[in-house]
Amino acid sequence: MPERLVSADSHVKMTHEQVKSHLPGAFHAAYDEAAGAYEARMSRGAGAVNRAGAAGNDAAKSGEGDNTGGQAGAASNSVFTRQSYWDPSARLKDMDTDGVEVEVLYSEVSAFRYLSDVKEGLTEVVRAFNDALFDFASEDLSRLIVSYQIPIHDIEVAVAEVERVAAFGGKSLQLPVFPAELGLPDYFDDRYRPLFAAISATGLPICCHIGLKTTLDDVARRDPTPNKGVMVPLTPLMTAEAFGMWIMGGVFEAFPDLKVVFVEPGLGWVPWWLETVDDMATRQGYKFPAITDLPSAYFHRNVYLTFIDEHYGLDRGRDLLGTKNIMWSSDFPHPVTSWPHSRKIVDELFADLPAEDRQLVVAGNATRVWNLG
Repeated sequence: MPERLVSADSHVKMTHEQVKSHLPGAFHAAYDEAAGAYEARMSRGAGAVNRAGAAGNDAAKSGEGDNTGGQAGAASNSVFTRQSYWDPSARLKDMDTDGVEVEVLYSEVSAFRYLSDVKEGLTEVVRAFNDALFDFASEDLSRLIVSYQIPIHDIEVAVAEVERVAAFGGKSLQLPVFPAELGLPDYFDDRYRPLFAAISATGLPICCHIGLKTTLDDVARRDPTPNKGVMVPLTPLMTAEAFGMWIMGGVFEAFPDLKVVFVEPGLGWVPWWLETVDDMATRQGYKFPAITDLPSAYFHRNVYLTFIDEHYGLDRGRDLLGTKNIMWSSDFPHPVTSWPHSRKIVDELFADLPAEDRQLVVAGNATRVWNLG
């Protein structure tokens, strides 16, 4: 049998019309108003950089762009034009070509950024968005693992949607990386306790995909390079802010069973961050009153990372990170995707890794996190 490959980060095209097809007509006008304001915001700053990643392709016409991680210049990548970007039957064929058994999928549209602005029918709109994602996954629920988006402005609505997703067999939840960007408290705030209690009860992982970070708007404005090459590498590094809020803020102290996947931050810089915050807690005397152990202990227990084709991070970082918290991904169909040569690239990337560790990173960890069976 060929080695099992699970991509912990791939993408699916989602349009507003798909969402509205699941939404009662009485709420369409409110949806369109909120989506229009969102489109206007995406045309500026860091959002414009992300949107440039799909410029010239059909994806740019449908509201995609804020989950790309700043992948500017993608117009030259023909993978964005493949039917499998939006057609699940074609996706399964492309996965077979690539030798990938399972993909964990993220919508290019981030519902968190506009659904809270819908003036009526919030519950119906949240359900419609996730039902549109389910349409794609339903082609093969064992291979297409979509991450259902949970807006966090209304915790009661969020809890209800978590429970609904779990009830129909969903395996993955997506939350925004930075609540403060949405005008909300960070995740250590007590307002999220009912949500995290509900998620803990389901056993489903929380996925936080890097992407649009509005605090980088000023960097994007000052960046002198044509494709914003100064700003783009900063996007994954901003995940350090989120690490700190979850870990030092005490979320994992209060909810030790939570599994949080940070999607596409890379690996190489994370050992430095862990060493630094542990040193702050010990030698430097920093106080972290919300936690009772070293920051790195919570990372190893509760946090997972995805990466793509990162030789340095895998070679230099795995001794400190270990191999139980990192997961390979093809990032289909973004510019760095390994499709259709994932097996060849995996063989090259893991040439010096022991077989047991390799198996964990390319499939075993993802199988455990998403309960793939």
